[in-house]
Amino acid sequence: AAGEAVRRGDRTVTAIAAVIVNYNAGDELQAALASLAQTLEGREWEAVVVDNASADGSAAFVAAFAPRVRLVANPTNVGFGRGVNQGVAATAAPLVLVMNPDCRLTPGAVAALEGELARHPRCAVVGPRILDPDGAVQRSARGDPDMLTGLFGRSTRLTRLFPSLAEATRNIVTADDLPAGEASLAVDWVSGACMLARRAALAQVRGFDEGYFLYWEDADLCRRLRAAGWHVRYAPGATAVHTVGRSSRTARAASIRAFHQSAYRYYITHVATGPLDPRRPLARAVLAARCRLRLLAAARQPSA
Repeated sequence: AAGEAVRRGDRTVTAIAAVIVNYNAGDELQAALASLAQTLEGREWEAVVVDNASADGSAAFVAAFAPRVRLVANPTNVGFGRGVNQGVAATAAPLVLVMNPDCRLTPGAVAALEGELARHPRCAVVGPRILDPDGAVQRSARGDPDMLTGLFGRSTRLTRLFPSLAEATRNIVTADDLPAGEASLAVDWVSGACMLARRAALAQVRGFDEGYFLYWEDADLCRRLRAAGWHVRYAPGATAVHTVGRSSRTARAASIRAFHQSAYRYYITHVATGPLDPRRPLARAVLAARCRLRLLAAARQPSA
């Protein structure tokens, strides 16, 4: 039954394991773990916090949640995707909840996600509705990125100015898109800030691509899962609250560079796949210019 632990050899295997990659998340990590313990109260579960050499002491919050939660401490920051893969390898549950340290689950969220996986056997990953702390929807279910995503992404100026354009709505999925009588719908990809995945599906595609240090690894994962015959779903009846960018604020310039490097990796992996594709140098130039502009803007902003 769901939530019951079973024995495999000398190891206890729970029905669900959570993996959180932490980097200077402060007390947000404590809140994330508390929400996890609350929503899974009365069940058998485990969690692994993979700490990427935090310097703020946030990894110490793990001790308060032992033995349910264990710490994997990396001597350096190995990135998000590699950190998740480490956490997955350190657990054995058939379902894996990937969750950011600045994300909080609401009561019943995990059960709702599990229900959708049970109803859809070929669903590899399901994501909840993700809210800002002020209640605004983050639009965490998306369409596959392409050259226009940089212009019409979920938070770009053009999308805010022209939210009804097809280029903008293609990149954003909302609860209004749910078919009548359904609790979830198939989408291209969901945010890695909070997602529930089948271990078997992750294993089939070898988990996250560790070539992405930060950003776009979730879009890449979902695209590879779909290519392998699985599908991805968005379940807005499950809710998580996400304080965007808590970790990246401590390394703003590095995060901006990682965003654009990962965007280019995604583009040449899934869109302009040929080494001589003329779109590659164009994409590189556009992303390099955008990166410079973002770095200049960040330099003018006061430190957090």
